[in-house]
Amino acid sequence: MNKTYYTYIILTKDNTLYCGYTDNPETRFEKHKLGLAAKYTRAHKPLKMVYVKEFPSKSEAMKEEYRIKHLTRQQKEELILNQKTVFPPFC
Repeated sequence: MNKTYYTYIILTKDNTLYCGYTDNPETRFEKHKLGLAAKYTRAHKPLKMVYVKEFPSKSEAMKEEYRIKHLTRQQKEELILNQKTVFPPFC
């Protein structure tokens, strides 16, 4: 059985963007909100998940995370605006 992975972007309350990858976006977002997921989102409180993209492997999700982290803020905003993903209800 193949596991699905996701690359995601979270908008924080101070208007920064945090990017990561996971196998369960809903659980990961809840961990971010509780301050249990990443040091960055403990200091920059998560507001909502604004981007989610599905991948068939962990490696591909990690490569996309790396690529996104090297984009400019404007490029990340364009990526978010142009996505075709329908957000799950937890976002």
